[in-house]
Amino acid sequence: MLMQKTLHLWFSGLTAALLLLSGCDKKADADPSIASVAVANPDFSMLEDAAVRGGVVGVLSNKNPNDPEGNFTVFAPTNDAFARLGLRTAADLNALQTPFLTTTLQYHVSNGSRRISTLPAGTVTPSLLGITRRMVSRNGNLYVNGSRILRTDITAANGTIHVTDKVMLATGADIVQSAVALSTAQVFVKPELTYLVEAVLYCELAGALSASPGSPQLTVFAPTDQAFRDLLRQLLGSASTSPADIRRLPKDVVTKVLLNHVVPGGRFTSELPENATVASAGSTPVLFGAFDNGVLPVRGAGNGSASANIVIPDVQCTNGVVHVIDRVLLPQ
Repeated sequence: MLMQKTLHLWFSGLTAALLLLSGCDKKADADPSIASVAVANPDFSMLEDAAVRGGVVGVLSNKNPNDPEGNFTVFAPTNDAFARLGLRTAADLNALQTPFLTTTLQYHVSNGSRRISTLPAGTVTPSLLGITRRMVSRNGNLYVNGSRILRTDITAANGTIHVTDKVMLATGADIVQSAVALSTAQVFVKPELTYLVEAVLYCELAGALSASPGSPQLTVFAPTDQAFRDLLRQLLGSASTSPADIRRLPKDVVTKVLLNHVVPGGRFTSELPENATVASAGSTPVLFGAFDNGVLPVRGAGNGSASANIVIPDVQCTNGVVHVIDRVLLPQ
């Protein structure tokens, strides 16, 4: 899968670039590279740490060999963007598998220098990962996928930087494959979504959530393992110790619950309707709250007033978008 690939030929400049980063005089650098801009700006310290650990410093320090003018365009997440994923220090990056961190960084980079005036809403842009991103307008702000663009057109010696408020995520796989990758620790070092994968297999829904020719794009709200444990404790009266505990519930009940987490169309948070109700794949309603700071609370009709928070938003898959949430959405 694309998430397991790393950069190849471009890594040859990594050692020299690291020496440059550690020893250069930033004030003397009158025409800094993209990497040097990140080093000089304290609000990009997490991006700098991620680039070092992900092995892309050499790429962003040098001219782009795949562009006639040697340029890149980079959507650069701030420290606050990384913090939204619980990544606040360089040590926190160890929670991510290095290949996934590398491909995540690639997803923020494209060939050529693109000023924001050439990226209006509706534009689809490629990335070094090979997966496209789309520009979205909402409430007078411009977004790339679900990430709001905070600052634009920062010029560097080897391209242009646009600053964003979220880290963009893409897997290069379909929804089921992406969930399996999370559950088998290919993304985070600690497995996640293990209960969801077990539930999908139990209810034989893997085919419906997988990509195939002509299959529709989907938005999936994926409850964390803790969200399923909380539900099982409530329904079974005891703490769950294994994803297999899902199978203690009637299959038709679990199926109805799972379908309540799927809505048609692959939509980023920037595209989800606020204060609105959408019919799920199970024909039961999913209710959205107010759009605030790039996310919306979401709840099922059976959740009462208790909404789920989107804890990992906007994961781009080949057949839609996944939003990881902290509560199971219950149907009526």
